[in-house]
Parts: sequence; structure tokens; C-alpha cells
Amino acid sequence: MTIALIIYFLLAFVLMGRLLLYGVRPTKTLAWLLAIFTIPVGGMLFYFILGRNRRKNKFYTLKKTESIIKYLNMVDAYYETIDSDSNIPTAIKDHIKLVKLIIKGSNFVPTVGNDIMPLKNGASTFEAIFKALETAKTFIHIQYYIFEEGVLAEKFKSILIRKAKEGVEVRLLYDALGSRTLSKKYINSLKTEGIQVFGFLPMRLGRFLSSINYRNHRKIVIVDGKYGFTGGINVADKYISGDPNLGNWYDMHLQLKGTIVNSLQSVFAMDWSFASGSDNLLNTKYFIKPSTVGKSVAQLVAGGPDSDFHSIQQLYFSIINSSKKYVYITNPYIIPGEALKEAMQVAALSGIDIRLLLSKKSDSLLVKWTVRSIFEDLLESGVKIYLYPEGFLHSKIIVSDDELTTIGTANLDIRSFEQNYEVNVLIYDKKLTTQLKHDFLNDCKKSKPIDYLNYIKRPKTERLKEGIAKVFSPVL
Repeated sequence: MTIALIIYFLLAFVLMGRLLLYGVRPTKTLAWLLAIFTIPVGGMLFYFILGRNRRKNKFYTLKKTESIIKYLNMVDAYYETIDSDSNIPTAIKDHIKLVKLIIKGSNFVPTVGNDIMPLKNGASTFEAIFKALETAKTFIHIQYYIFEEGVLAEKFKSILIRKAKEGVEVRLLYDALGSRTLSKKYINSLKTEGIQVFGFLPMRLGRFLSSINYRNHRKIVIVDGKYGFTGGINVADKYISGDPNLGNWYDMHLQLKGTIVNSLQSVFAMDWSFASGSDNLLNTKYFIKPSTVGKSVAQLVAGGPDSDFHSIQQLYFSIINSSKKYVYITNPYIIPGEALKEAMQVAALSGIDIRLLLSKKSDSLLVKWTVRSIFEDLLESGVKIYLYPEGFLHSKIIVSDDELTTIGTANLDIRSFEQNYEVNVLIYDKKLTTQLKHDFLNDCKKSKPIDYLNYIKRPKTERLKEGIAKVFSPVL
């Protein structure tokens, strides 16, 4: 027993050293120190699962091939000349600071001449995806957080196997935790037909504690480099048939055509490299030549525990901080942390129209009360909050000033900012932003606005639930 205690405290002091060396925020560091030294065994176990700072000790380093070095040099050159280049697209001239922020944070430059189509529900999304898959001649790349067996998964299987038999290269990447119900039978049925399938961070005993908290939340489909799809929609039948408890599941996805698809392919290639050990997808055959197929300027923003910065959080923060008229946010999980919360409050107090739209219903009681724990502070500063009454609103959208739209996989919470692999598309397009603004305002008309004076009169039992849930906000 004495030896066990000595070992325990030695390990605790080692962890204390790591926290002091690599801890991110003082409050978070202090919380972990208290947990380790006051909760026997449990505090240390939770630290191993949830507390380690992967940004300082990265999961992987992508091999810098000649093509990658050439690309990064091009990114640096673009960054240096963007202020003075007279050929800079009109759509981004008023947003140079944001463009440069994303270049530095994600290594993606803006691309011009894209055709971007919002897909506003599961039915339209999968109709567009299956239609694109049918056109495949060279390759199909698919990546999902949740790939759940059912009607949609069977449709995918049917098309993918047929395309593989036609000589199309087919690759499927799924998150091992999010797609934990995906059976070996289903996976093997794909592999036996020549389809390459890998799980991202598989749930293996040797690395279980080090990887369970870091998940790949991205949703990506790429067909021949010509079509790209990303957004909030997973492969699960509830997106087309509804949820028995929550009703219809509302979400937003994007169909991309143009050079922006190359950026999406880069994200897939890096994730594939990590999961499979192969970096052959960085070959130029998987990238299209720059082309003009539409009028939208777009820039990809990717973030994860391997990133140098919290790029998604910085994107959201910058949009709010630089807004002049309004910022309208649709997101199911609004647990922003102090920096983003303060940004919303400052903007609202300055006269900016800040609105949040989220579902009245929630798929998690803990998340519901954590989200509601910030309502009072936001409402007091003038932020408007609307609860959508129908089904479950799962979209992740921000529109601002009739000029900027971002749609993607990232929620507005610490998990998406720091622990998940996420990808968003930032679109510099007045027409698209105005269209989505009108959709947002129409949804607000259907929704119940929360009144500050009534909200502060809520029962103490609700305040208690919020207070308890708020304790868990850093790990949600």
C-alpha cells in the first residue's frame, strides 16, 4: 500500500510538471491540479482521457514532400502580397485581415470562381451526393464522423461497389468512435470489393486513453476532384426519416464545385495519411487545375488537435469582432468559452445585431443545461436568442453583414475548437449570404424569442441544473 501511494504521488508530481509546462489556461491548469490531488485515481484517469494538451504534443507530422513545400511557399507568397496586389478579388478586399488569419492558421488561400450550392436538408444532400457519385470516373473519397448502417449506408455500399468494379478508386474513412456501431460485416463487404476502408483513431487498448477525447468530426465527399461536399450531415437515416424522440433532423450541407474542392481534398489527404500511413493522395492526379465554374470566392478553414492555433475559434471570433451590422448564428451546441462569449457581448453592447438560433429540444440534457447556463449573460448584453420549436436544428451556420457565410462541421464549443478535427467553408459572397440571412430571419419568425426579464425569473431548480452542467462545459 505504501509503495502504491509513493508511485501514485510520484506520477501526480510528474503530471503537475507537465501541466505547468504545457497547460493552456491557468484556470484549466488549476482545475486539473485540484482533480489530480484531491480525487484518488479518478482525477488522474480523467486527466489522461480529457486533459492532455495535444496541440503541444502533436498527433502526427505530415511528411513534407516536394509538392507540399512548393504549396506552402505559394501560401507564404500570397500572404506577403495580398495587401498590395491589385488583382485581389473584390469580395475579399474588405476582409484582408480575416483572409490572412485563415492563411496563417490553416494554410488555405481564397479560391475564386467556385459554384457553391447550399443543401438545406438530408434528402437534398444525399440526392446530390448520390448523383455526383454516379458520375465518378477516377476516384471517390468519403469521410464521416458518423457512418451508421441503414437505408443510406446500403445505398452508399451499392454505388461504391459498382464504381469499384468499374475501376474507380474508392476510399472510405470513418471515425472509430462516432461510427462505433459500423459492423465488421459491412466493412468487410466493402474491402472484399477492393474498396479501401480505414477507421480514424481506432479504439485500441494501447492508445485508448490517449485518443478517445480526440475525434474526427469532419464530413467530406469528393468525386474526381470535380465535386466536393461538406457540412453538418452524417450518414444516418434520421436525416431523411426523422428521429423518434426529436422529430425531423434539420441540417445544412454544401455542394462545392471549383478550385475550393482542391482544398477539401488536401484535408482528406492528410487525414487519410494519418489513418492509413500512406501519403500518396497528395499526388497531383487527385487535384484539378484551377478553373472558373461559378462566381463565389471561398476559403477552407480546418482545425484540430494537430493545428498550431485554434483556427475555427479564431474564425468565429474574427467574424463577430469585425462585424458592422449583424451576426446571425445557427448552431445546436453553443458553449462558446469566455473569449467568444465576451466577443458576442461586446458586439451586442456596441449596437451590432447578434442573434442565436437553436432548437428548443436537445439530444443531450447535459448539453441543454450547459448551453442555457450562458443565456442570462448574453441576453443582459442585448444578444437575441431564439428557440426553434420544430424537430432538432443541427446546422452550423454563421452569416454576417450580407457578405460572409461560414458553414461546416464545427459547433460553437470547446470540443470543436480544441479537441475535434473540423472543417468549415468560409464564403465571401453577398448573394448567398443574403439568401441565408432571409432563411435565418424566417426561422426566427417561427421560433420563440427568449425575454430577458422573464428568463431571470426562472426557477432555482433550473439555475441549479445550469450550474451543475456548466462545470462540464470545458469537456463538452
